[in-house]
Amino acid sequence: MEKVAIFVDVQNIYYTTRQRFQRQFNYSAFWSAATDNREVIAALAYAIDKGDSKQRSFQQVLRTIGFEVKLKPFIQRSDGSAKGDWDVGITLDVIDYAPLADVIILLSGDGDFDVLLAKIRQKYPVTTEVYGVMALTAPSLIYASDRFIAIDDKLLL
Repeated sequence: MEKVAIFVDVQNIYYTTRQRFQRQFNYSAFWSAATDNREVIAALAYAIDKGDSKQRSFQQVLRTIGFEVKLKPFIQRSDGSAKGDWDVGITLDVIDYAPLADVIILLSGDGDFDVLLAKIRQKYPVTTEVYGVMALTAPSLIYASDRFIAIDDKLLL
């Protein structure tokens, strides 16, 4: 069985599926599709913690499915803007797991990860899969992956 490590940019998936489809991502359907006949060695979901009960319930659903949920506090700046991204954390974890996995799965449309995928494919015998909303995924990220899986009705609630 292939060993797979999964990395979910929760905010990116939430906002892109909401913007494009006005629907939520179906993490259970994704899990079934992505892990079929594969051994999961890591499944990490990166989220921003605003501390509300609805969010805590969602995080518990992710844990029940099989994800380890990593949280960062939501930071509201004095100018009204907000900060909360996990790009560096995701990158460090992917680098740590790439030598242990046969397949790295990234759920994000963020083009900043294209360099990461190119680097791990260069350095390790690993296949990369990206799940993202087609219209909102950076072309450079699609190109950097071995396989792009467009989020569609099968992966939406």
